[in-house]
Amino acid sequence: MIESQRLVLRVPEAGDLVWQIAELNSAAVMRHLGGPRDEPAIAASFAKDRAALLNGDYGFWTVALRETGEPIGKCGLALIYTQAAPEEIRGGVQIGWTLAERFWGHGYASEAAQAVIAHGFDVLGLPAIWSQTSDSNPASTRVMAKLGFERCAALDYTDADYPPEDNPTTVYRITRKS
Repeated sequence: MIESQRLVLRVPEAGDLVWQIAELNSAAVMRHLGGPRDEPAIAASFAKDRAALLNGDYGFWTVALRETGEPIGKCGLALIYTQAAPEEIRGGVQIGWTLAERFWGHGYASEAAQAVIAHGFDVLGLPAIWSQTSDSNPASTRVMAKLGFERCAALDYTDADYPPEDNPTTVYRITRKS
């Protein structure tokens, strides 16, 4: 478990799957993530994250409000696996976050991501963490800037898994401070 001032990031629990399907699979939330997915795909991703985190691997924690325990989203680390990505970043570790729409605009994404970055550097000893989005997603771009990610424009790429309006994929990196 990871804690921040207002949030708790915990291993997903069984009840979180129903919540993710209801709250994180809307057209608005999934707009820059390839669109809503079918329930079997969400369940498979959920099971993969849960198993990975229980095994000490990369995955996405459920983000909950510290005060009430109410889930608000997910945030975590994953390997960059897409073959469309430049070789330099393939196999690297990236951060990602997704919040239910009713929790947008409160600084929760930045707070959760900051906690995950600290975990990645301080606990996992990562030298760098990547982040990816597109120019069509200014909210995530602002979060990356707030967190101190540097733009790596030379590594931008086109990903056929995303529609033209979400291309190119824009690449950012934050490095561990010595």
